[in-house]
Amino acid sequence: MAPPSLSHGLGFTDLYDREGLIRLDAAFVGWLKESHVEAHARLMAARANPDGLADKDESNLLIELARPLEDFLGGLFGIAREAADLRGRHNKLAPVFDCKRLFVQRYVTRTIKADAAMALDGNKVTADIALPVRLEDGLEDWELAFALAVRERAGAEFKITAPTPEIEALTRYAAWALHSPEGKKRHRDGPLFKVPHKLDFEHLVPIETEVVDGVTRMRLPRPMLRHREGFALTDEGFDLVRALDHSNYCIWCHNQGKDSCSRGLKDRKTGAFQKSPFGVTLAGCPLEEKISEMNLLKSEGFSIGALAIAAVDNPLVAATGHRICNDCMKACIYQKQEPVDIPQIETRTLKDVLGLPWGFEIYSLLTRWNPLNLRRPLPRRATGRTVLVVGLGPAGFNLAHHLKNHGHAVVGIDGLKIEPLPVEQSGVSVDGARHAFAAVRDVASLREDLDDRAMAGFGGVAEYGITVRWDKNYLKMVRLLLERPSQFSMFGGARLGGTVTVEDAFAMGFDHVALCAGAGKPTVLDLPNGLARGVRAASDFLMALQLTGAAKKDSIANLQIRLPVVVIGGGLTAIDTATESLAYYPLQVEKFLSRHEILVQERGEAAVLAAMNAEEREIAFEFISHAEAIRAERVAAEREGRTPDIAGLVNGWGGVTIAYRRRLIDSPSYTLNHEEVLKALEEDIRFAEGLSPVAVEVDAAGHACALEVAGEQNGQKIEATLPARTILVAAGTQPNTVLAREDATHAFIDGKYFRALDEEGNPATPERVAKPAEVRVLMYRAADGRFMSFFGDLHPSFAGNVVKAMGGAKQGYPVLTRTMETLPASQRSPAEILGQANAQWRAKVVRVDRLTPTIVEVVVEAPAAARNFEPGQFYRLQNYEARSKKVDGTLLTMEGLALTGAWVDKDKGLLSLITLEMGGSSDLCALLEPGEPVIVMGPTGTPTEIEPGETVVLAGGGLGNAVLFSIGQAFRKAGSKVLYFAGYKKPSDRYKVEEIEAAADVVIWACDEQPGFKPDRPQDKSVVDNIVEAMRKYAAGELGDQPIPFRDADRIVAIGSDGMMNAVRLARHGVLKPYLRADHRALGSINSPMQCMMKEICAQCLQLHKAPVTGKESVVFSCFNQDQELDRVDFACLRQRLRQNGVQEKIGALWIDRSLRRLGARAGG
Repeated sequence: MAPPSLSHGLGFTDLYDREGLIRLDAAFVGWLKESHVEAHARLMAARANPDGLADKDESNLLIELARPLEDFLGGLFGIAREAADLRGRHNKLAPVFDCKRLFVQRYVTRTIKADAAMALDGNKVTADIALPVRLEDGLEDWELAFALAVRERAGAEFKITAPTPEIEALTRYAAWALHSPEGKKRHRDGPLFKVPHKLDFEHLVPIETEVVDGVTRMRLPRPMLRHREGFALTDEGFDLVRALDHSNYCIWCHNQGKDSCSRGLKDRKTGAFQKSPFGVTLAGCPLEEKISEMNLLKSEGFSIGALAIAAVDNPLVAATGHRICNDCMKACIYQKQEPVDIPQIETRTLKDVLGLPWGFEIYSLLTRWNPLNLRRPLPRRATGRTVLVVGLGPAGFNLAHHLKNHGHAVVGIDGLKIEPLPVEQSGVSVDGARHAFAAVRDVASLREDLDDRAMAGFGGVAEYGITVRWDKNYLKMVRLLLERPSQFSMFGGARLGGTVTVEDAFAMGFDHVALCAGAGKPTVLDLPNGLARGVRAASDFLMALQLTGAAKKDSIANLQIRLPVVVIGGGLTAIDTATESLAYYPLQVEKFLSRHEILVQERGEAAVLAAMNAEEREIAFEFISHAEAIRAERVAAEREGRTPDIAGLVNGWGGVTIAYRRRLIDSPSYTLNHEEVLKALEEDIRFAEGLSPVAVEVDAAGHACALEVAGEQNGQKIEATLPARTILVAAGTQPNTVLAREDATHAFIDGKYFRALDEEGNPATPERVAKPAEVRVLMYRAADGRFMSFFGDLHPSFAGNVVKAMGGAKQGYPVLTRTMETLPASQRSPAEILGQANAQWRAKVVRVDRLTPTIVEVVVEAPAAARNFEPGQFYRLQNYEARSKKVDGTLLTMEGLALTGAWVDKDKGLLSLITLEMGGSSDLCALLEPGEPVIVMGPTGTPTEIEPGETVVLAGGGLGNAVLFSIGQAFRKAGSKVLYFAGYKKPSDRYKVEEIEAAADVVIWACDEQPGFKPDRPQDKSVVDNIVEAMRKYAAGELGDQPIPFRDADRIVAIGSDGMMNAVRLARHGVLKPYLRADHRALGSINSPMQCMMKEICAQCLQLHKAPVTGKESVVFSCFNQDQELDRVDFACLRQRLRQNGVQEKIGALWIDRSLRRLGARAGG
């Protein structure tokens, strides 16, 4: 795409260069001086002393400047006509809103009361007004014609003094349209005859009830249901007419200094923020966006001007607005009637600008150069400072933006995989190299269908935690606003505490480290069978759905849910989890049926079902029958010309119910954002209030089948059992302060949060309000004066939602700047620091070696990941979707694989990852190619405890031996003796013999099949038997002398399958007990299912422990604490959780095998 032909002698690249922006600003100032002399004078005076203006005067100046700014930008980009046309569309509709306010609301409602209006005849009042348009031609034109008819007869002020017969006819029609059911239905989609309703805070959501299974469930009245299909955008938001309706409803209270939507609703006597009837603090927009001013400009038709004024305080406005935030609405001056829908106006304003030719570039420009920003119209001169921003969610990306515009270089890291964008869009290739990028003339070129887009990773919780109620194309735009300018660079798959430590960052030369990794630690409920198969954390479900890719029809990601679904919780996460599980189930079973039918046709049903046990076959047939019913409903609906009732089918199979311990009106979702409750119920979710979970019931196979609940409904105590095959727990989160346990030097805890410091480095207590009087974001001060800081959900002031996190970043970045201003000159330039980061933090494949018929070694170059590895730790390996092969519509993008560092070469920056091809994503490792960029997140997990002077027994089964290479070597290096039992099923399964020998003083080779192995060293031994028998025979002396006496063992470390480790656990209390000291320790590296592997975030890795003596249960996150005492591990629970996606995994294994064969990567295609 050719760049825009800009006026004033400017080129496209000037818009991304500070010197070019300085010339642009000078051109605007000169243009303004010639065309708007007084506005120019006021602008220059305000820039000289921005804090000298009263708030009202500043607002009026910015509004006065916004109008010519729109003209200037229209001329700059050559779109003056298109901008004028857009403004004209607004102005054309203006009579509708004047008529509504001055005639309908002020005159009609007083002239004809509701009872009288209900008695009017609709046909007659319609005929009496005789408009020159027909209703069939469109409601918008009809309502405009009505407004013009009133204005023609009443005058521009719509003032009625002596009503004429024509006015009386128009009045009767308006009253009928306002009050009668037929009139309301006719004008349901138009603004003219809708007047604000009073708020009944206990009935903000209209509900009806039903009693099912002895439980009263709330649902929406049937006519209010909304059809949803899959994972396309579920809410397009307001059109222009509705947005203008609300912008005209606003009273533009900045004129009275009462813009509570922005500044908060304050008590006149105390000055403190008021609270809603639910006790929610009404602090207004955490960013203090100039909302009233934006609304005024939008009502006048100045969309670019309105966007510019919003972007003064909220430059990343694409990340806020509709279905994201409503703090502004809650604090609207209208407290007793429906508020102005500010988020809808904001998003509509952005949409209208983006819809112009070069609209994205205009918006992008306003985030760097904005003459309405009196205090920083231009990016500041480069300071030479470099900040490491940890976490690229809302707090992180907003902080990065402000720091970048303040002259600092910013490097952002995130533990999630961040997919590369096309170079022509981002200007950055996957290796971090910068390239020219193309100007965006049509924003459609950036858009992707939400149900087909790459799960890009950027945005943190905004990516995986927020559902398709929000258009995530906006997240892509936010990313481009950051990524295109050269002052910002980012790295996915890089975790603080793993890939890079705080010590590493300061050693590299970073001047500041800002923690914005806000994803919280999920609350785990203490329930009997609380980790049974079928029970998941909501965070696990949402991340698997929206980040791993299960929601995509072409993915191989495995996520298995069954109906009925019960969601435990009452917050917005519970709401999102409910809607997405309802949408996912049809997609899941339809994809299952499609693949099953193809596989059966090609291989036969017996082959397809061969690997499934009886329960799995039952589940498979359940999925198939449901998918066939959905297919039949789609066919019938198409034949009958109606929308298919998929939700009706799903609800017939049990549907989705939210169970909350208190009343609906007490739930966080209702008190904070009841609109989201309404939207969820529109999709036919049920809400059961007053129910606390008591226990999970399981069937004979160990799968969840019901949730026992108790509580109070309708004033009566209740105990009930809710049928539930899937139970998703959304019981809240705690601040994730893992860093304090990993790095006690740099992170300290104060209550639930990190300890805060003031700017002198003294301990401080942050206010728990989104707009604190003193912003306390610092958390650590190094001896040389460099600081660390914390934001978002990590911080008590700014936790809670997207916009609070962004507001904290806006308030906090000046603190960071001030601390860096006191430092001596940086020892390293931003370019040098970035060069080192690019060299060390990115990973690429060096080679792929097949070690056995089913085991593959992937050697990668990942210097930082290799350097920080300690024995026992592991990594998350992923390939990029952008480079994945696609076969017959299936994208071969692997799920995250938890793989240990079998060996590392810290000097060369190499590490070895060994995987067993088990029929899933691990089968795709063989497709990786030398030089291919990959994600190697880590090291993660806790290093194995290495003690000196011990006798250590290592027991490795199959792939588990790869983990023990480094552990054994570390023990030997520490002066311990290592007796290693290496077990395999087949002789062909053995690999890396030299590495095993290097890890042990003595190796006992065990193989289930003849002929077994012949030892290469005289002290080693061999046995054809399972590993437990090998240990018993050695201990009993049946294999001859014992170079290392088994009885001397201080500890046993077992790593292998869950069955193998459990066998070792049991043998210690059985056949091995006579040969072991009573005080020995026994540990296993527990192979729980894992997803994020970023420590206590997604909760897929939860593992149940039971105290050996008391039986008391506890839960650990295995991705943090993988080495666990064997006697505490509940192996039955582990086996059930490993089978969580069993049916999907088995059909998926066959499908991947088919794909590899068709690709020619596996024999038999």
